[in-house]
Amino acid sequence: MTEVSQKLTRALLFAAKKHTDQRRKGERAEPYVNHLIEVADLVAQFTDGKDADVLCAAVLHDTIEDTDTKYAELVKEFGQNVADIVQECTDDKSLPKAERKRLQVEHAPHKSDAAKLVKTADKISNLRAILDSSPPDWSLARKQEYFSWAKNVVDGLRGVNAGLESEFDKVYAKGALKFGMKP
Repeated sequence: MTEVSQKLTRALLFAAKKHTDQRRKGERAEPYVNHLIEVADLVAQFTDGKDADVLCAAVLHDTIEDTDTKYAELVKEFGQNVADIVQECTDDKSLPKAERKRLQVEHAPHKSDAAKLVKTADKISNLRAILDSSPPDWSLARKQEYFSWAKNVVDGLRGVNAGLESEFDKVYAKGALKFGMKP
């Protein structure tokens, strides 16, 4: 087994344990780990999966934000580089949601290339989820707002991986068509 696959499988197991009881918000309420795997898969597809740290960060990107995981725990388990990428992808949950969303747009251009890859893949996965199994209580306006906001974030992340950015654009275009938005 290669170093990349060993580190990645450890990250998958760690994330699966941390997110055990979490479900996606969509109508199907898929296990949350499906999202984490999809984000890592997107990063792997568009980077040839050569950077174990970026793949691990993709799997772990929500652990600090959505579980009891601490930055120091990620440093100990996966190294400072992985922990730093995850930290860059983490919102400050003590802030109001609107402020967190505003800061994501504002901070996007200043993230490391690794964090930009993970954040772009995260947004692709989230848009796909809304298209395939949107939260039952979301109105059309809320779906449109999420798509527009995600595009604003990704516009600030651009310039790192044309393939991943093109995939975002394809998913966004599907949503624009489905939800009656300007492409």
